[in-house]
Amino acid sequence: MYDMTKYLETIDKVIEQGPFKDNWESLSKFEAPKWYRNAKFGIFIHWGVYSVPAYDSEWYSRNMYVQGSKAYEHHLKTYGKHSEFGYKDFIPMFKAEKFDPDKWADLFARAGARYVVPVAEHHDGFQMYRSEISHWNAFEMGPKRDVLGELTLSCRERGIETGASSHRVEHWFFMGHGKEFESDVKEPMSRGDFYWPAMPEQNHQDIFSEPVPTEEYLQDWLVRTCEIVDRYQPRVLYFDWWIQHSAVKPYLKKLAAYYYNRAAEWGIEVAINYKHDAFLFGSAVPDVERGQFADVKPYFWQTDTAIALNSWCYTENNDFRPYQDILCDLVDIVSKNGTLLLNVGPKADGTISEEDTAVLEGIGRWMEINGEALYDTKVWRKYGEGPTQIVEGQFSDGIKKNFTAKDFRFTTGHGYLYATVLKGCEEGEYCIESLGIRDASRQAHFAGIIQSVEVLGAAEAPKWSRDEEGLHISTSFRSDEPIVFRIKID
Repeated sequence: MYDMTKYLETIDKVIEQGPFKDNWESLSKFEAPKWYRNAKFGIFIHWGVYSVPAYDSEWYSRNMYVQGSKAYEHHLKTYGKHSEFGYKDFIPMFKAEKFDPDKWADLFARAGARYVVPVAEHHDGFQMYRSEISHWNAFEMGPKRDVLGELTLSCRERGIETGASSHRVEHWFFMGHGKEFESDVKEPMSRGDFYWPAMPEQNHQDIFSEPVPTEEYLQDWLVRTCEIVDRYQPRVLYFDWWIQHSAVKPYLKKLAAYYYNRAAEWGIEVAINYKHDAFLFGSAVPDVERGQFADVKPYFWQTDTAIALNSWCYTENNDFRPYQDILCDLVDIVSKNGTLLLNVGPKADGTISEEDTAVLEGIGRWMEINGEALYDTKVWRKYGEGPTQIVEGQFSDGIKKNFTAKDFRFTTGHGYLYATVLKGCEEGEYCIESLGIRDASRQAHFAGIIQSVEVLGAAEAPKWSRDEEGLHISTSFRSDEPIVFRIKID
């Protein structure tokens, strides 16, 4: 069993000597990195042991032990009794024989991603990186490769920033249902065991739920996370939801102070992602899972969502979204001061599915022509205009948005104002009301001089005119993707 004493002493020493202390007053000095605010588009990766059964979702490690669930019945039928073939028995099957980090990084670069955040450890407790804390990791078992390390190197060689995601806190209860019947999840177990501690599952939204994670468990979480920081120097550290539990708060502060101090020591800009007010507002970057905001925000934020609506990992029945829909979400998010972290779920052998690949390449083709309307831009006076309303909040990405030729989103940068219409029309006739000529009877959002209007990707310049109704644009360009109008102003 790993002795955490020295690492815990190091953590305290770094906090004591660095500019950030483990309290909210000090952590509030955090500022979101410029590179992150300018990136606008990143790739999330859910890949692990759960990719072997490729059934249900990335929660297979939990659900297969929930008696009566479809995953439980599937496991019995496919693999046999849980006491004879448990979740740990998928590890030797996780060979990743076709994993090529350079090939992945090339795809992400073609997609136009500016940062990549692989899941370093999911709720199942299997580390996708080389670790001194636990032997249950991809370097010693399964693929026998430092997946996080290799992918980090490949991405950074291509100028793509990299991060890491830890979902370890939820492991406190994630395997607990396996103790409710005869399975391979059983006592005695102790720190260092794969399933440890497998506590009874709790109300996920109750931040005071019991049994409360123990000091030993939380110290183990802290050391594991700091190991990721020290070994891979992630530019973004992403956390899933259960870190908002009251018992975790002191350790979150320690982790943040340690991470921010290490970044200052290394001369790099970093950020933490969080959900559900786990961090004091202003001390890290808030994240909305599978959802968006209805209006522009004065602060930088992130949406994390997946290409597949039903699962974060690859399954044989994934419901993939069209890339055009994701592009509309991307444009909307950026116009509201956000960034999109889009998840891909590779197969167990290390290949990325044809469906995921097609989506990423579709996004990449559009970004190659239109990316200037997103990268390195800022919000305008208003995020957009049009009749289609966005349903605000998490888990709303499955709601179909029926955008029209009147739905525009605005960004500004590179000396231009960009107006992106989220759905083209057959007539090629558009009117941007927010750019109408100002008169005494109404306040327009723009009272400047328009010098020119271009359509990105079009061979011919559009015709345009401006009156009190708006900026009228007529173009022969047609597309089933969002269309960007680049407007030169004075």
